[in-house]
Amino acid sequence: RNVSSISPRLAYPSSSKEATMNANAGEWKPSAAASEWTPSGMAATPAPAAPAPTPAPAPPRTESSSTSDIDESDPLWQLVLKISEGDRDRAVKLINNPDALLNYPEVVALIAAGEGSGGGAMEEDDWEKDDAAETSPTPADELADKVEDMKIDEPAAEAPAVPAKKETSSATPMNVVKPVEGDPREHLNLVFIGHVDAGKSTLSGNILYLTDNVDKRTIEKYEAEAKERNRESWFLAFIMDTNEEERAKGKTVEVGRATFETDLHRYSILDAPGHKNYVPNMIMGASQADVGVLVISARKGEFESGFDKGGQTREHALLAKTLGVSHLVVVINKMDEPTVKWQKQRFDECVNKLRPFLKGCGFKIKKEVKFMPISGLNGANVKDEVDPKVCPWWSKAWKNGDNNTNKPTLMSLLDSLEMKGRDPDAPVRIPVLDRYTDRGTVAMGKVESGTIRPGAKITMMPTRQKYKVDGVWKEETPLASARPGENVLIKIAGASTDDVQKGFVICTDPPCRSVSKLICQIMVMDLPEQAKVLTAGFQANFHAHCAEEEATVTKIFETTDRKGKVNKGAHFAGVGMTVICMIELSRTVPCETFDDYPFLGRFTLRTEGKTCAIGVIKKLPPKKDD
Repeated sequence: RNVSSISPRLAYPSSSKEATMNANAGEWKPSAAASEWTPSGMAATPAPAAPAPTPAPAPPRTESSSTSDIDESDPLWQLVLKISEGDRDRAVKLINNPDALLNYPEVVALIAAGEGSGGGAMEEDDWEKDDAAETSPTPADELADKVEDMKIDEPAAEAPAVPAKKETSSATPMNVVKPVEGDPREHLNLVFIGHVDAGKSTLSGNILYLTDNVDKRTIEKYEAEAKERNRESWFLAFIMDTNEEERAKGKTVEVGRATFETDLHRYSILDAPGHKNYVPNMIMGASQADVGVLVISARKGEFESGFDKGGQTREHALLAKTLGVSHLVVVINKMDEPTVKWQKQRFDECVNKLRPFLKGCGFKIKKEVKFMPISGLNGANVKDEVDPKVCPWWSKAWKNGDNNTNKPTLMSLLDSLEMKGRDPDAPVRIPVLDRYTDRGTVAMGKVESGTIRPGAKITMMPTRQKYKVDGVWKEETPLASARPGENVLIKIAGASTDDVQKGFVICTDPPCRSVSKLICQIMVMDLPEQAKVLTAGFQANFHAHCAEEEATVTKIFETTDRKGKVNKGAHFAGVGMTVICMIELSRTVPCETFDDYPFLGRFTLRTEGKTCAIGVIKKLPPKKDD
């Protein structure tokens, strides 16, 4: 064999060093005197004559050449550099690995946009000349060819270092990442509230069944299980009530969670417990909600017991408004009961009793409250309109717009609701609902404002610790970004479970305030038996967004009675009065004034199992210089 055809560099298996072969050597012939070859003799192979200087290793040379060939104004390179957080070596490796690169939704969206934008919009670039000279184009060139027609508004970056990364974090991601910010349909959180045994879990389960989120076999299994317990009508509630305690007693304890979709919206169901012992759990669910569905039982006696003093219908409606529910859909359930039989008289009776109370809670009846008769068990008026033979008056009522409702069914009514006040460009605010460990600390919460993305720098309030977002998920789906209204899981780099607590708020700069004293306006709704009036020194539990803290009323500035009479310098307040006072908390709580961030400026005071007052934060202490 001709040795000149062998590569000038050979890596010997038994040695990590490189050796060079003499290209001018003659033809090799075996020596008759040589001993038999054995594997251990490999290391004794005669060294080639006059080793040449070892050339530079190939990988660094390849990377440097790739770096020099890349156009800094190329949108794909800018995006990959952003994904690599400014690390150019990592960006080059990513460019040279198309399979790994296509795992990023931002890159897929950029390539798709490039293919759809048409050809010939941009002049021939340098990489096209390189393709003509090279027989095998690099993966970076193949991907770059797909987006050669892309145009971006901002000028090419002059320096590839960290400052360029800072610029792209504010401008470029808005251009590049926006097309893949999750599902374009708006997301709404629905909380089902109402008195115990009003049919909340049954209605929630039936919605999931009617939207094909539960299969027929599962329903048959639940029917058999409910029959064994002699509770045949509970089978739909078993979809939401999953643990044994809830199924045995027929009472929801924890907030059940599920999702369904329509053509216009995506929904998350929050099935809140109705029993008064579990109101704190209900508050946690309602604090995430955008729309409240107040379930009322039309059965004789059940509506009255839920609505009278001590019933949960009143407290739940009150808490829903306090916790930020924008729309309230009041569904009069169990209209198919033998005691009701879809009578319009019974429906009107329930509606007329609810209207003045809901108005007193702060709801604008004509704009924010809608009334509808349904049957959660057989599905009438849930997805399909009730048969006119069964309920002849409903068709005419909704067509006339009676009871603020111009849609025939609950699903169509929910699709017609529009959410206002969601600002994706505002600073990020995500109250932490819970957290757990899964190869790192993962926080659960709802994006209240701003847009959260992987790689974002965040501040955890009230501890003021700085962290970085490793990933964002909606259930098990990774997201390139999450907009306001989304329920997300956020993996936080470098944080332990002690660093992230329920009630903390994830912020981007500027972070929210964190205070232990605040001036607020409250409305006294109820008082415990041993406290007939509210005075300085009154103690209660303070609930704001997901936070809960012990609080004390330290000073009362003024009160306003039901007739509108203002008393400045008052020392006490009674039920029904509006009070401006100062509240002191046992620990700092992240919050804002109601005018700036409504979702961080509402709160509730509860004690002895009762909601004593609802209020909004009017003023915070002056900011201290850090």
